[in-house]
Amino acid sequence: MCKRIGFVFIILLLLIAPLGCSTNEKAAPMSSPSTGAQKTEIIILAAASLTDALNELKTSFEQEHHAINVTYSFGSSGKLAQQIEQGAPADLFLSASKKDMDELQNKNLIAKDSRMDFAKNELVLITNKEHPLNISSFENIDPGKVKQFAIGEPESVPVGRYTKEVFEKLKLWDKLQNSFVLGKDVRQVLTYVELGNADLGVVYASDAQISKKVKQIAIAKPEWHKPIVYPGAVIINSAHANEAKLFLNYLSGEKGKEILKKYGFN
Repeated sequence: MCKRIGFVFIILLLLIAPLGCSTNEKAAPMSSPSTGAQKTEIIILAAASLTDALNELKTSFEQEHHAINVTYSFGSSGKLAQQIEQGAPADLFLSASKKDMDELQNKNLIAKDSRMDFAKNELVLITNKEHPLNISSFENIDPGKVKQFAIGEPESVPVGRYTKEVFEKLKLWDKLQNSFVLGKDVRQVLTYVELGNADLGVVYASDAQISKKVKQIAIAKPEWHKPIVYPGAVIINSAHANEAKLFLNYLSGEKGKEILKKYGFN
């Protein structure tokens, strides 16, 4: 009887062993590493006015650089610069303002040798297409006829600083104070005018170009404000400085210039 039990036990072991091997062979691929290389994510803090152009550029860049994923955070250049000062994780800063980039450089928060200007822009006066205000230029704005005027916050939004310079030059800044509606970035200024929440607004030419709801009235003369230049630079504590520099070179290269021009940048 004992011999029979022992024989049955041996038979069972022989039957189970192949099953065990088969199970291991099938499970092995599940625990093996992915055949694709792990991608590097670069975080880019960028001026709100660059939103549409950069979203298109992201597609072409990632198609050419399969190992890199691009993540954006858009906002006013002043607020983004503050985030960098506070240690926000990021690899690249694309500003709509030389001033904000200068301040970061003076505090050694960007890699100075990576800095480059990649675009220019113009300042324009806009109104809503469906409810246009009968004005033909910056100079003939009548403060008494403007109820709400959308502009960027001058202290933190570059488009607001340029706007203030224009109206101070034209002796209109103090006269328009009661009508100003302040936007947290240039896209909010554009939205105010699109929705009819403001009679007039001042945005970049690139922002006016993408909107089907606003009418461009006039372009501010260059001598009325500081040059609107877009500098970019790698952040000094970037964990992916090489990849960030690669993106910046791509942005300032032939493909980047083509896309920026498409969206109204110079």
